[in-house]
Amino acid sequence: MKEPAGLLQEILISVITLGILGLLMWPRVRDLRAWRATVTPLASIIGSGFLVLGPILSHSYGKYAPAVMALLCLAAYSFGAAIRFNIANIDRHPKRSSLEQRTEYIASWALSFAYCISVAYYLNLFGAFAVKMTPLNSPAAAKTVTSAALILILAVGWLRGFSAMERMEQVTVSLKLAIIAGFLAGLSIYFAGQARGGHLVAMAPAETGWTGIALAFGLIITVQGFETSRYLGDEYKPAMRVRSMQYSQWLATAIYMIYVLLLTYAFDAETVPLTETAIVDMMRIVSAVLPAMLIVAALAAQFSAAIADTSGAGGLVEELSKGRMSPRMAYLILVLIGLGLTWFSHIFQIISFASKAFAYYYALQCAIASVGAFREAKAPIRGTAFAAFAILGAAVMFLGQPVEGAG
Repeated sequence: MKEPAGLLQEILISVITLGILGLLMWPRVRDLRAWRATVTPLASIIGSGFLVLGPILSHSYGKYAPAVMALLCLAAYSFGAAIRFNIANIDRHPKRSSLEQRTEYIASWALSFAYCISVAYYLNLFGAFAVKMTPLNSPAAAKTVTSAALILILAVGWLRGFSAMERMEQVTVSLKLAIIAGFLAGLSIYFAGQARGGHLVAMAPAETGWTGIALAFGLIITVQGFETSRYLGDEYKPAMRVRSMQYSQWLATAIYMIYVLLLTYAFDAETVPLTETAIVDMMRIVSAVLPAMLIVAALAAQFSAAIADTSGAGGLVEELSKGRMSPRMAYLILVLIGLGLTWFSHIFQIISFASKAFAYYYALQCAIASVGAFREAKAPIRGTAFAAFAILGAAVMFLGQPVEGAG
C-alpha cells in the first residue's frame, strides 16, 4: 500500500493534470485567437523532442545538459528570427527577386522532404512507446507497430484525406500539455525530495569537445516545429503568425529548461540505459501514474504530429509541382521512405537525419532573410546575422552526428 506522502503526490499530479486539461479545453481559452495560432507550432516543438531530449542530454552532457538545452533553444530562436523576418518582409514587399523566389522554391522542397523524415521519427517513437509496457516490448515489435501506423496513414490519406484527424489536434495538444504539467509537478516534488536528502547529482559529461558539438548539431530536430507558424495560411495575418511563433518558442523554451534542469540534477543518468523510452523508466522512480500518463501523451502526440506533417507534405508537393504530383503520390513516397528508415535505421539515426533535413531548410530561409535584410530592409547588421545563421544551418547539416544509444 502507498504511504500517505506517496499517495498525496499521486493525487497532486492527477489533480494538476486534470486541472490544466480543463483550463485548456475551456471554450474561453480554447477559442482565443492568439492561443489557437500558438497551439500548432507549440505542439510541433514539444512533440519533436520532449520525450527523448531529457535522457539524451543528461546521458551525454551530464551537469552541462541545461547549458546545451539553452544553446539548442537559442539556435532555434535564431532560425525562427529569420523566418519571422521573411513573414513580415513578404507582407511589406510582395514582389521578390528571382534569386529569393528560386531559393524559396528549393526551401519548400527541402521542407517537404524533411517532413518525410520527421513522420518516420514521430512514428518510430509511437511504436516504441506503444509496446513499452507490454509483454511484446522489443525493437521488432516496435518497428512492426510503426509500419502498421505508416500503412494506416497511407490508407486514410489515400481514401479519405486527413481533415477529420486534423480536427483532433486541439484535443491532443491540450492533453499533451496537461500531462506535461503533471509530469513537471511530479518531477519538481522528486527534485525537492532529492535536494532535502542531499542526493542531487552533478554527473561528468560523457561527450566533450568536438564530439559534443557534433552531437548537439544532430539534435536540432528536437526543437523544430516553430516554422509551422509561417504556413498557418490566410486565416491569420502576418503579425499574428510572427507572434504565434514567438509565443510558442518562449513557452517551449520555458518547458524544456525546467524539464532538463530538474531531470539532470535529480537523476543519475547512468542507472537507466539510454533508449528512446528511457524517460518512462526514469519516471517509474518518481511516480506510479507518470509512466502510463507519458505513454498516453506519447501516443497522442506522435500520431497527431505525424498526421500534421504528412498532410503538410502532401499539400506542399501538390503546390510545388503545380498539380502534376497529387497529395496521394506524396503520401505514398513519404510512407515508403518511412518504412525504409524504420527497418534500416535506429531511432537516434533518424533523429540525426531529420535534424540535417530541417537544418538545410533553415539555412535556406536564413539566406533568403539575409538577402531581404540587405536589399529591402536596408539592415546590414541584421543581414550579416542572418548570413551567420545560414552558415550555422549548413554546419548542422554537414557535421551533425547521431547519439549512441543502447539497444
